Amino acid sequence: MTCIVGLVSDASVHIGGDSAGVAGYSLTVRADRKVFRKQDFLFGFTSSFRMGQLLAHSFKPPKRHPETDVYAFMVTEFVNALRQCLKDGGYARRQNDAELGGTFLVGYAGRLFRIDDDYQVGEAIDGFDACGCGQQIALGALFASSRSPPRERLEMALNAAERFSAGVRGPFHFETLGLAD
Repeated sequence: MTCIVGLVSDASVHIGGDSAGVAGYSLTVRADRKVFRKQDFLFGFTSSFRMGQLLAHSFKPPKRHPETDVYAFMVTEFVNALRQCLKDGGYARRQNDAELGGTFLVGYAGRLFRIDDDYQVGEAIDGFDACGCGQQIALGALFASSRSPPRERLEMALNAAERFSAGVRGPFHFETLGLAD
């Protein structure tokens, strides 16, 4: 289910997402959004609406000390707080002695990160990323639209994913987080 797309442009992070809730062959267009702002962070999630609910309503992102490198902060303090939130909310699970969460994009400090279900933090060199079942379609559209404005690129990527993936549906929702926000 899902397509979440994100990109960085002029020190602002832009994230868009669809509204599909999928279970097997059943699809529900959900009223609750997969893309939202929280403090200095911008989130777009896939995996589970429960995880998204915890991110939106329970997760308390830590404050980064100005001298701490942004990437180091994300892989340590941010992920540690995330793991605790998902455990406390009953979402984190264990499989083959490994702790697992979910997958989402997060914008912070003018950068776009992808958090995977094993809690690894990735940052694509291309300045854009996607996750969910429409990911590959959306990445192709983001790559091909590199000369277009950010919102237009996100819309193209989500429209392509909706057209060619059974698990992606509008309406689409968008958020932008600039360094001045």
